[in-house]
Order: sequence, then structure tokens, then C-alpha cells
Amino acid sequence: MDLGIRGKKAIICASSEGLGRACAEALAENGVHVFLNGRRPEILETAARDMSERHGTEVTAIAADATTEEGREAIRAACPSPDILVNNAAGPPPGDWRQSDRDQWQAAVDSNMLSAIFLIRAFADGMADRGFGRIVNITSALVKAPNQVISLSVAARLGLTGFSKGIAAGYIGRNVTINNLLPEQFETQRLRKNLAYIAEQKGVSLDEEIASQLASAPAGRFGRPEEFGATCAFLCSAHAGYMSGQNILLDGARLPGLF
Repeated sequence: MDLGIRGKKAIICASSEGLGRACAEALAENGVHVFLNGRRPEILETAARDMSERHGTEVTAIAADATTEEGREAIRAACPSPDILVNNAAGPPPGDWRQSDRDQWQAAVDSNMLSAIFLIRAFADGMADRGFGRIVNITSALVKAPNQVISLSVAARLGLTGFSKGIAAGYIGRNVTINNLLPEQFETQRLRKNLAYIAEQKGVSLDEEIASQLASAPAGRFGRPEEFGATCAFLCSAHAGYMSGQNILLDGARLPGLF
């Protein structure tokens, strides 16, 4: 399927690796000029070069911390008029929420809620004026099934979820959509870190915890990043203009509920 976005410009936050990288790969494969973002210039430049060579499209690296005002200004300066924005940020480390101080809560809000809101504010109106825009926020399946182990992340991402739903109706009439992607267990370093913490709390090895998680997974496996990237690319396509304000769950049928 031709996604109808060849030649568009896309900013993908936290995209040098993991699920952000998977989204960038899928968009680059469809001829989108991708603006990779991350905090580590060397890794970012290598990723941009590799992606450009593999897909034959323009890839620009923006080394900046999207959770800061300075970082967001750097992103805006590099790509002032994007057609696509994919918000993504690593969640805070797992732990006991009762031990988290105010600074840790504020850092979670800055990273997993406010950074996305401020980037949406920076670009959504311009997208509407030009008659095309796709905004995708990568949140978490735990928005639908909260877990106390990562309560900081859940609380901040729920704030972004409510905000996105609240403004989506105001933009779809001008062909700008705002949706959230809710991943659960995908094969990333972030997943391994979370499972390592759980394993430590249980007093078992990481391999044992991975085996336990897979045994309880309806799909019998973790998600593959390229599956996630393909879903993101469709949401960014010309064919997804009637789909907005939605939370798309990618969890391998783990959630037992209907909604």
C-alpha cells in the first residue's frame, strides 16, 4: 500500500533506537524525510547515516533533549514545518512510588507529558493551516492497565492521553489527527531493564523472568519493533485521516478487558 506521504517531513523524538527508531525506519521506507532526535550525537548520527543509505531518503539528525525548552527550540529550528510529529520519551525507572520525591515526579511529568504537549502546541496549528498533519504519541499499554511498579510513568502518560483526546476534535476538520500508540512488551532495551527490576524483586534471574513472561503471553512472544513501526506509519498516512483521538493498543492480546 502506498501510504501517500512520500516527501513529507517527520520529526520522531527519541528515535536513535527502540520503538522510536522503528517508527523512523517505517516512515523512511515510505519516502518520508525523517528528522531523528536523541540526546547522544554519535549514536544519532550513525543511525541517520545508516537509515538514509538503507532507504534512499533524506534523514537529518537533531541532537537535543526534547524534555527541555532549549531542546524543543533546537528541534523547531531544524524542522519548523513538519507534516508528522511522533512524540516519544523514555519512561522513568521502575520502583516503589512511595520512595519517589517531588523532583522525580516532576521529571516524569516533564518527560512523559509536558514535552509532548509543548511540541504539539508548537506544530499543530501550522499543520492545520497547511491542511495536513499527523501526530502520534507513544505512551504505554499501562495507561489501560496500570501497574504500581512504574506508577510515575503511568500517571504522566495518562495526563497526555487526556490532553490529546481533549484537543483532537478541534483539529480533525483540517486534516490533522492526534492518536496514541500503547505498546506493551516489545523487544527493546527498555523492556529488558524493566524485567531485570522485576526479576530482582522476585529473587530470580533475568532469563527466568523472561521465560515466565513469555509463558503467560497469549502470543507466546514479545512484540517486534518493526510491527510497531508499521502501525505508526499507517497512522501517519494519508489513509488515516478519519481516525483521531484514539488509543491503539499493541499488547499481543494481554489486556483481558474490552476497552
